[in-house]
Amino acid sequence: MDFDLRKLRYFVALAEELHFGRAAARLHIAQPALSRQIRALENELKTPLFVRDRRTTVLTAAGEQLLADARDLLAAAEAVHRRVVAAAEAKPVLTVGFMPGIVVTPAVRVLAAARPDVGVRLRRTGWHDQVEVLHDGRVDVSIVRLPIDRRGLTVRPLFEEPRVVMVPAGHRLAGKESVSVTELAGDHLLQDPDAVPEWRDIALELREPGRPEVPRIHSVEEKLELVAAGAGISVIPLSTATFYTRPDVVGIPVEDIGPNRVCLAWLTSRRSPLIDAFAAAAASLVPQA
Repeated sequence: MDFDLRKLRYFVALAEELHFGRAAARLHIAQPALSRQIRALENELKTPLFVRDRRTTVLTAAGEQLLADARDLLAAAEAVHRRVVAAAEAKPVLTVGFMPGIVVTPAVRVLAAARPDVGVRLRRTGWHDQVEVLHDGRVDVSIVRLPIDRRGLTVRPLFEEPRVVMVPAGHRLAGKESVSVTELAGDHLLQDPDAVPEWRDIALELREPGRPEVPRIHSVEEKLELVAAGAGISVIPLSTATFYTRPDVVGIPVEDIGPNRVCLAWLTSRRSPLIDAFAAAAASLVPQA
């Protein structure tokens, strides 16, 4: 069948909200219009996607499967649109994503020397979207920090760097030159425990019910604000800590946690001499890193 991308967008909004009113408001359409589009999609697929009554809306097994696939389809369609628009520009353009704390300028200079005909645009990413921007075409290639979901991506290692724990200036450990991860076992970690498995394996709060909630954090600035306020600690790459210095937060080296690995990533399905040229430029900087 030919998928109607508009119906898929409506479906994804409803699947994420599980409420017709909220989904319709998010899409800026009337609720009856959303209901008609969902019914039309179910008729086309010949299967119900939602079970709904007066109180609840839940996905069926078919709906769960479509949600898993629809996000990729919509991202791919958006990526095609962005690449077509970029191809229409008079000068070739490469858009490069990069994570906080990583300085991209040296690689851009190497690329400019090799390909002076190419324009470069930069886009700062975060932990929540460093892979997403590749799939939906917002960037062509990106400097990422592992771990990431590698599905559909070519990932090339660049370098590793130590990680430090960020604590409030008044924290009991703030004056130490370095710490062991065991000294952090009683602290509240403001990130996914799987991002710091050494802490996860000994953390006291993970051995008791009711771990304090970790708010959704969109940037390093938000994370450091929470640390400074005494809400918890965070483990981040050394370059990020150095870039975002502030007097009320202290970074302390942690002796026994693994380094952060920095890599170059792009869609495996992409065949682009510009991506190859930037990969060569980034690789040339590894000894300096």
